[in-house]
Amino acid sequence: MEAQIDSFIRFLATERGLSDAYQASVRQTLDALAKWMTQPLTDIGTEELVAFLSLRKKQSLNAASLRITTVHLKIFFRWLVLRGVLEMDPAEPLLAPRPSRILPETLHTAELTKLLASIDPVQPLGRRDLAMLELFYASGLRLSELCRARLEMMDFEEGFLRITGKGNKTRIVRVGRTALAAIADYLANERPSLVSNKTSSHLFLSVRGGPLSSDRVRQIVKERAKGAGIDQNCYPHLLRHSFATHLLEGGADLRVIQELLGHADLSTTQIYTHVDRQRLKAVHKKFHPRG
Repeated sequence: MEAQIDSFIRFLATERGLSDAYQASVRQTLDALAKWMTQPLTDIGTEELVAFLSLRKKQSLNAASLRITTVHLKIFFRWLVLRGVLEMDPAEPLLAPRPSRILPETLHTAELTKLLASIDPVQPLGRRDLAMLELFYASGLRLSELCRARLEMMDFEEGFLRITGKGNKTRIVRVGRTALAAIADYLANERPSLVSNKTSSHLFLSVRGGPLSSDRVRQIVKERAKGAGIDQNCYPHLLRHSFATHLLEGGADLRVIQELLGHADLSTTQIYTHVDRQRLKAVHKKFHPRG
């Protein structure tokens, strides 16, 4: 089975162009299955796969993780059938558990304004950090997308950033005037001092001249929020959630938000409608005399 797993991972990488992170996730699932199996691959059936998923559930895998595991099994065994390794697909009858509806956290507009206003661009790394947070909130970028952003991806004249997101899909995101001004200020007055002999064209640099790691960006967001006196746990994806929620509150069409976020499926974006409904209910309850 190990050889089939290796071949499948190569297929995901070369023919499907899926990310390293996705490949690693699939391999983790299939390696766990291979370790658990006692029979040859050709003898495995639906009952065995159900037993494997039940074991994973007992190992405290939540509904979302079980859903991902089920998808991994489905695409692997479908691939085995297409290659002629198996005659029947034992994973075809499997039903993925429904994902739980966990509403994303957001920051209120006033809190975001407070956060951004608290960063003094004159202080060391102030211009860089302000530009990063302004870009997160203006464009709804994922953390990985911001870390991979390069100078050649920016179009200051049109106000756009070309990025590569999940599944190596390229999309164009809008960058607002405030974020553009913050980035331009950082590029002109702070980034040159961070450049070293080994510096690449990454937009945001560390003090050593290399690209910022995702862990460092998380740390910066947390530190800046603490410095602004915000008690809520702050992290990069919180700014992405806030970006989408504030657009919806402002009347933006859901499909436009889907495109801006780079969601492949509208159902992923629809969770923000639940956030908006929760906010409306809270406002009604607080201010209506019979709320």
